[in-house]
Order: sequence, then C-alpha cells, then structure tokens
Amino acid sequence: MADLQPSRELFLADTPMLDARAPVEFGKGAFPTAVNLPLMNDSERHQVGLRYKEQGQQSAIELGHQLVSGVVKEERIAAWAAFAKAHPEGCLYCFRGGLRSQITQQWLKSEAGIAYPRVAGGYKALRHFLMEAIDQALAECSFVVVGGMTGCGKTDVLLQLDNALDLEACANHRGSSFGKRASPQPAPIDFEHRLAIALIKLQAQGHHWFALEDESRLIGACALPLALHQRMQSLPMVWLEDSREGRVERILRDYVSGLCEEYVALDPRHGFERYRAHLLAALGKLVKRLGDQRYRRLLQMMETALARQEQDGVVDLHRAWIDALLAEYYDPIYAFQRESKRSRLLFAGQQTEVVGFLRQYRP
Repeated sequence: MADLQPSRELFLADTPMLDARAPVEFGKGAFPTAVNLPLMNDSERHQVGLRYKEQGQQSAIELGHQLVSGVVKEERIAAWAAFAKAHPEGCLYCFRGGLRSQITQQWLKSEAGIAYPRVAGGYKALRHFLMEAIDQALAECSFVVVGGMTGCGKTDVLLQLDNALDLEACANHRGSSFGKRASPQPAPIDFEHRLAIALIKLQAQGHHWFALEDESRLIGACALPLALHQRMQSLPMVWLEDSREGRVERILRDYVSGLCEEYVALDPRHGFERYRAHLLAALGKLVKRLGDQRYRRLLQMMETALARQEQDGVVDLHRAWIDALLAEYYDPIYAFQRESKRSRLLFAGQQTEVVGFLRQYRP
C-alpha cells in the first residue's frame, strides 16, 4: 500500500490517525484526531533505546520483538485492528515514518488482514506541514485584531464572524489571569497544531483575511508562534466598546456562573471547591500588582461572594469585586494600551457596530 503524504486534505477531513509512538511522545504533542495505540510503551521504548546506544540497531530491533511478543503483541494488534475497522478512512504514523509504523502496518496486514495506510515521514513530517501552513498564511493573508477593555465581549464578536481565528478556543483558555478553564489546556505543541488546522480550514472555505483577538504572547501556558505574535503588534485594529456595567455582567456570566458550571459538570462532588480555588488563585496572581491592602479588600469581597454562592447559588455579590478589579486594575491598563495603539485603529464601536464593520471590511 502506497504511503500517504502530509497534506491539507488529511486535516480538512479530520482524518482519524493511529499514533504508534510511545505515550510520553504522544503527551508532548500530537494531532486533534489522533489516538495513541503504541507499538511500545514508555518502558519498552526506553529499554530499546538503551540497547540501540550500546549494541546498535539490529540488537535493538531484536529486543523490541522480544518485548512485544506473545499476548502483548496480540493485544496491541487487536487494538490497532479495532481502530482500523472503526475508522477505515484513517491512517497511522510513528515519529519519522520509520520502523515502528512499518511494523505496525505489517502486523496489521499479516495478523489481522487489514491493509492500512501510513503517513510518509510520520509525526515529524505532519508537524512540519502544519508549521509551514502557519507561515504561509502569515505571508499570504491579512488579519485584523479585535481589541477592547476586559469583559467587553471580544470572543462574542468572533463567534459572529465566519472568518474568525479564535486563539483562545485553540488554547482552551480565556487569556487573562482568570482565564483558566475547568478542562486542561492542550500541550503547547498541540495548540500550534490546532491553530494551523483552523487556518487551513478557514482558507479552504475561501477566506483570505481573518479577525483575531488581541492577545499577549502567552495564552495561559500556550505560546503564540513568534512570527504571529510579532505580526500582531502592527496589525490594523478595531476597538470594541461597552459600559462597565455591561462588562461586569459578561464577566459574571463567563468567569463566575459559566465557570462554576464547567467545574461542577466535570466533577459534581468536588467541582465547586475546584472552582473556588481557581478564583482565589487567580486573584492571588495579582497580589504584587494590586498591593497588599487592595488585594485583601478584593479577597474579602470574593470570599463573601463565594460563601453566598455555595450557600444558595446566588452570584450577585460577585459583582462587587469584579467592578472594583476592573476600575482599579484592568481599565487603567487597557486605557493606556488603547492610546498606544491609536494609530492602528480602523474603527471603534459597540458590539453590533463592530460586527457589522468587520462583516463589510475588505483589506
């Protein structure tokens, strides 16, 4: 069976991928549709690697066949066969498209009677393809940044656009000190892959310019590709405006009610405690910038609000610390940022106006 070449079609079709690498490799980075069904587990891979260094390739291959034999081999082939039968349109890969994927492919054919394609060059070639897709988009496409005060609804704007590149969705993080979600972020490499695939899909839909939210280099633990972040510093910008009251309500919706629901849905028994710890830790990150006195005042407001919320589900008291944090910390920072970016502003307005402008905008 001919090898598959890395291509945008693999990602446009959300092709299921059997990742034959060891779990430790998979954890460092993979692809959204990949499932880890390794030829060797971490311990076996480590032993084979040591043998390779000490006695060479042939001895390492022999050890690998000893370690993955008998019942272990049967179980792994059975798992691969189940994946291949469930996803006949899929493919498999290892790190470089070498021995591990060749053996996986051969055993599937000889032991299970399944001819399953593998990706030439493996994970390394697929990742290289995606990184080139980002560079190509930066070279060929136009971008507009959506800026605005904390809580003004920049993500809400992006959700109304067909050509939005939602960086925070790719990172599973809202981008601020309070932006952590109940579910974990992807590995930094996985974030880059999600971003590249999003660009590929948008371009395939015929879009040649993209709206994206103004972000710092780090979105939680995920770093924007350096070239993209550098480009964002000079991109044209629209500025989303809203009253502080409106922003308080939006933050209450997303960072209090919505976030609590996320935590409780994932862990009904301990979700509220995890949510409480999240808010307290997020405020704690700002203690040096807030100063001790102001931090303690906001902390007392937050603890009072959390106690009331836990008692009867009422979230009204959270408005006090949200409003104070905006007025005393976030708003002065963003007011300075807007002034520093004034020369780049194309348009400023309320949400409906900004969405209308961006839908009509042509670079």
